[in-house]
Amino acid sequence: MGFIKGFKAGQKSFGETIAVLVNSILLSFVYFIGVGGTSILAKIFGKHFLDLKINKQAQTYWQDLNLELKDKGDYYKQF
Repeated sequence: MGFIKGFKAGQKSFGETIAVLVNSILLSFVYFIGVGGTSILAKIFGKHFLDLKINKQAQTYWQDLNLELKDKGDYYKQF
């Protein structure tokens, strides 16, 4: 009986170790392809996801949203 319990514990430990290894490799691959690929494509096409240019006149990163009242119909089914 001791051998079977030890064998079962060893298999469980081996399975957990393999799962951590495989998950780490797969997630790293997905990260580098997903994030790296997006970054490369954004640089090629000149896309800036964060507008970090400073407003020279106001010396701030804040942007004017230019919010004004619109007709009620413009707010209907916005999404």
